Amino acid sequence: MANETAAPAGAIQESARERGARQELVGVVTSAKMEKTIVVKVTRTTQHPLYRRVIRSGKKYYAHDEEREARVGDTVRIVSTRPLSKLKRWRLKEVLTRSTRVA
Repeated sequence: MANETAAPAGAIQESARERGARQELVGVVTSAKMEKTIVVKVTRTTQHPLYRRVIRSGKKYYAHDEEREARVGDTVRIVSTRPLSKLKRWRLKEVLTRSTRVA
């Protein structure tokens, strides 16, 4: 009887594949001084509800960079992940463009 209610071995892996797509953001690296952590500033543009003027607003995210490949000024793509520390809920997916800055 217990075997009838148990899920087949392949069902666990299928549910992981059916999970929704992870949230992705594109931003610029503002700090890469920490060990395996970068700070990414994501800028959004919205229209003011009354004056119809375009407003830029920014927010910074802490992202995990295992290989330490991102540098200050790079444009990167980050994806959401499980909490890695008190502030880190994102990880680096790819570096889109390198900065021209020499460090």
